Amino acid sequence: MSGSAVHDVDLEDALNRISIPAYTVDTAGVVTWLNAAGRRIVGEARGRQFTSFVAPEETRHVREVFARKIAGHAPVTDFESVVLDSDGGRLKVQISSVPLLDGERVVGVFGQIGAMQEEQQPIVPLELTPRQHEVLRLLERGRSTDEIAAELHLSRETVRNHINGLLRALGVKSRLQAVALAHGDYVH
Repeated sequence: MSGSAVHDVDLEDALNRISIPAYTVDTAGVVTWLNAAGRRIVGEARGRQFTSFVAPEETRHVREVFARKIAGHAPVTDFESVVLDSDGGRLKVQISSVPLLDGERVVGVFGQIGAMQEEQQPIVPLELTPRQHEVLRLLERGRSTDEIAAELHLSRETVRNHINGLLRALGVKSRLQAVALAHGDYVH
């Protein structure tokens, strides 16, 4: 295909037919476009906030990633998250997104969702604070105290305090027990 022939192709139609969910979000966080594969997962989402189909414990993290992208500080982001499908089920996903530019100005975000797998409902109590949910998510991914501090932009001591609060809230004595409890593999 010559370069000029590529420009004559309807890219939106092609993106609508691929089996990988793809979407666009404006600078206010509202979904402006979603391909057919995406609609099969979350339903008709155009006009809704993108955070409306993110698991509650993931909301803060995806908002931070989105804000960095809109501010122009993140040319590409690849991260794991949990989204809620149209039936309320949880899907663990890999999200890859880039800013949409009009010249130098960021006007939105284009993203694709891959590596989807069903996730069991978390067994941890909902009484955890959003920050405790974030810390638990990072502990599940094997992050150290220093890695959690860097990722959440917190001091090492603050992360230790969050971990101690998390352990108390879950009624366990170690990080390993907290992760096992979250996966349903730990019996008190």
